[in-house]
Amino acid sequence: MSSFLFNLLLKPAAPPPNGAAVQQPHVPYNIDWIFPRLRRPNRLWHIASTGVIGLVGFFSKIVIVWLNKARVHNIDVLENALENRPKGKSLLTVSNHHSCFDDPGIWGLLKLRNVCNKNVIRWSMAAHDICFTCKAHSLFFMYGKCIPVVRGAGVYQPAVDLCIEKLKLGHWVHVFPEGKVNMTKEDLRFKWGVGRIIYEAPDLPIIIPIWHIGMDDVLPNEPPYYLRMGKKLTYNFGNPIDLSALMERLRASPVSEEEARKIITDRIQDEMMILKQETERLHSEYVKS
Repeated sequence: MSSFLFNLLLKPAAPPPNGAAVQQPHVPYNIDWIFPRLRRPNRLWHIASTGVIGLVGFFSKIVIVWLNKARVHNIDVLENALENRPKGKSLLTVSNHHSCFDDPGIWGLLKLRNVCNKNVIRWSMAAHDICFTCKAHSLFFMYGKCIPVVRGAGVYQPAVDLCIEKLKLGHWVHVFPEGKVNMTKEDLRFKWGVGRIIYEAPDLPIIIPIWHIGMDDVLPNEPPYYLRMGKKLTYNFGNPIDLSALMERLRASPVSEEEARKIITDRIQDEMMILKQETERLHSEYVKS
């Protein structure tokens, strides 16, 4: 699962270059009302979000830590970023996506004071056609700090805009750059949305890659859909990806925004593939132990 000035920071992103038209996919349920509430949460939102985040965070810890067998590597990297990064410094995490329980399941590994804290836990994009299909579902996921993303709508859409805005505020944003649950576990090309988020963030966020194995054993992608117990899970939190030199080069050289997004995304994918190989080795050793 999951608020500049105001007018300046909430200014909509520029349209696609050269006036190119983008064909928008069909959205059967109107999600436009959600974005203003996520931008300027009111008192009710904060109260409801505190309850939802606390409940979901505790439930995630029960499922992942107590009912299954999780082996975790380097989670201190993320915990340190959550608790000790400079005030106003944003955080971006990226991970593979193998199960619908990846988020919130992964965060069950965090300390209770972080996973159940509405002010600490991530903002995350969630598929509009799965999580935001009616008013009740929309409210639940909205209070869980989830941002409705329309798959197929491209990088210039409100969900990506809002992720950039949250980074401007120094918040934590999580992205699944594969863009969907990767049920075949093939090496999919990462979506350029992550490249745009990083490129347009005014201050380069701390970028932490995560690779995990076994989440689709806890909640399979085929029926019957229910949470399993006793599964061996491996989580690997990589060291922060340093893009400072790359960003300086991109801003100094005359490259288009599209090319910059591609270069950044490719770099993120390269780092993730290294982490994937390491995690697969660690998981293989764990399963054999």
